[in-house]
Amino acid sequence: MSDLPVAGEGLYAAWQNLRAEQPHLRARDAAAQLGVSEGELTASRLAVDAVRLRADWAALLPALGELGQVMALTRNESCVHERKGVYREVTIAGNGQMGLVVSPDIDLRLFLSGWASAFAVVEQTPRGVLRSVQVFDHQGAAVHKVYLTDHSELAAWEPLVAGFRDEQQSAELALKPMPEPAAVQPDEAIDGESLRAGWAALKDTHHFFALLKNHGANRTQALRLAGRGWAEPLAPDALPGLFERAAAAEVPIMVFVGNRHCIQIHTGPVSNLKWMDTWFNVLDPQFNLHLKANDVHTLWRVRKPSADGVITSWEAFDANGELILQLFGARKPGVPERDDWRRLAEQTPALSA
Repeated sequence: MSDLPVAGEGLYAAWQNLRAEQPHLRARDAAAQLGVSEGELTASRLAVDAVRLRADWAALLPALGELGQVMALTRNESCVHERKGVYREVTIAGNGQMGLVVSPDIDLRLFLSGWASAFAVVEQTPRGVLRSVQVFDHQGAAVHKVYLTDHSELAAWEPLVAGFRDEQQSAELALKPMPEPAAVQPDEAIDGESLRAGWAALKDTHHFFALLKNHGANRTQALRLAGRGWAEPLAPDALPGLFERAAAAEVPIMVFVGNRHCIQIHTGPVSNLKWMDTWFNVLDPQFNLHLKANDVHTLWRVRKPSADGVITSWEAFDANGELILQLFGARKPGVPERDDWRRLAEQTPALSA
């Protein structure tokens, strides 16, 4: 923890001092060193290089389409998902709590009740001016970011910022404490037989969350109790190998990465795979993934029945049981799973019981 001043107007100055010492320090890591949230750090930039935007998600999200090609970024503690494309086909549920962006390039599931604040940031970097819209939750954690690219409609930036500029350019975020996590029941308190019967009766993979809720089980607990026909543990270090085999065989995959308030999906092939220290990376022109490989504590091969046949995924979790990422074969609803994906997903031997 830094001993630099972090309150009020001193926060921005403290950050700049830290940047002078560590020029390559990212905002997320700087916030951690300064003992504040990334949202608070971003709010300290008001009147410098940031503008607070109105939290009108139903209007702001469709308006992002006017920027043309952008790079959408969603991350959790262990994985960063970056996808280039255009914001199209934005749908906000009637109650404003849920949203979807469903297009071939940018594909998002949005849990908007957790979205709290947004900022437009124009930052000078060694690579030039970087423009972004950054969204934070009620705890000040980054939920989703949208960056302009060399192919964006630059002329649309200023009108968008002006149109959504909040009348109150306040750095006060009114942060709330993190909600208490749900209590985890012991395995013996779960009706395993009923859970397995409900699993076998699934007709849609989207019903899986309801299955967990109905049985009071968390995700990794359900995987342990499901039986090896439905879920098998794999060696955690096997995950990069699946990416490598998919790349070599040119099998298109779906890569899901999310946090509590946003899930971002890439559908398509992967090809340029690189290790950088302990990070495993996909560095393709339209899709980048940065995985902190050592954070994968458990890895599971999961099979779920559906009206289209069995759907196979790989699911990686951290030491706290939080989902890091999911991999599926590329498919659309109503279409059976790809045979080439299933062969790849089933090749890796499960850990012994």
